[in-house]
Amino acid sequence: MQIAATVDVARSALRDRPSVALVPTMGALHEGHLSLLRSARQLAEYVVVSIFVNPTQFGPGEDFARYPRPVDDDLRMCREAGADMVFQPTAEAIYPPQELDVTVDVPSLTTILEGEHRPGHFIGVCRVVAKLLHIIRPTVACFGMKDYQQLRVVEAMCEGLSMDVRIERCPTVREPDGLAMSSRNIYLDADQRRHALGLSKALREAQELVEQGESSPARVESAMRQVMAAHHVEVDYAVVRNARALGPLDIVNPAVEPAVCLVAGRLGSVRLIDNIVLAA
Repeated sequence: MQIAATVDVARSALRDRPSVALVPTMGALHEGHLSLLRSARQLAEYVVVSIFVNPTQFGPGEDFARYPRPVDDDLRMCREAGADMVFQPTAEAIYPPQELDVTVDVPSLTTILEGEHRPGHFIGVCRVVAKLLHIIRPTVACFGMKDYQQLRVVEAMCEGLSMDVRIERCPTVREPDGLAMSSRNIYLDADQRRHALGLSKALREAQELVEQGESSPARVESAMRQVMAAHHVEVDYAVVRNARALGPLDIVNPAVEPAVCLVAGRLGSVRLIDNIVLAA
């Protein structure tokens, strides 16, 4: 497995590769990331995992400084999972000091939900993902559905800029009790870990209501908030939205209009998100 720390080294190693899959990560790898790597292995002959804690997607007071960086463990996991290259650049390699700021945005998607609670977050996501796609030039890039809004932002950015890459949606990987795997789960103490199940249980409650015929977005959203509150989760949002544009729905009917439930909440200083796409 090759480790590339600079753009030039990565590009040199990837020159003339006919089929490349990229798995973008911020490190602190877990089974969710490894599932992306395994998907990538099936989609291309050469697999690149990027590990870069991107400073531009963290806002003031967020956890950039303490975000976990278990470098040795991450490299071992990539090697064992069969990655061909790890692209592990410094901040200076991605954002050279002489480089002027460039903004890439999908305003209709980046200013709502996570964008409202984390202003500027998706501007940073778009910029770093666009850079990674231009550096690696993959034929396919694998993104987890756990960060559904991020996935839609990346898909829309690639569509809008006619980027020659396929974005592969990969299912959310969950713990046996239903908690979505996240690098931030390590911040949870024992009580918070139990209460964190309020997010996935709220989504299951929404799914069951819709399957039973509930079509009112307000009632579905109220039910999700109640479940989260009962688990002592401080609710940032609990919504059911159009699955493509993430706009509000008049009625919930996945057979007519694809829908997704999205939740976000806090347990102490730990903020978690989750979602479920409602099946027709």
